[in-house]
Amino acid sequence: MKELRELSDEELRRRVADAENDLLRERGVAAMGGAPPSPGRMRALRTNVARSLTVLRERSIAAEGRRR
Repeated sequence: MKELRELSDEELRRRVADAENDLLRERGVAAMGGAPPSPGRMRALRTNVARSLTVLRERSIAAEGRRR
């Protein structure tokens, strides 16, 4: 989380998009009946997306509080 907080908003959004694309690919392989090369990778990707979105949300809430 410390690493994620050091990134800019744009870098975080790019990371989310990349992880979601990878996750989509992994789900496609699993849906076609193939075994994913790394079974734990799907969980790790979902976790990374959630963490990145959490940091973005925290920043938007903080910015909203400063406006008031």
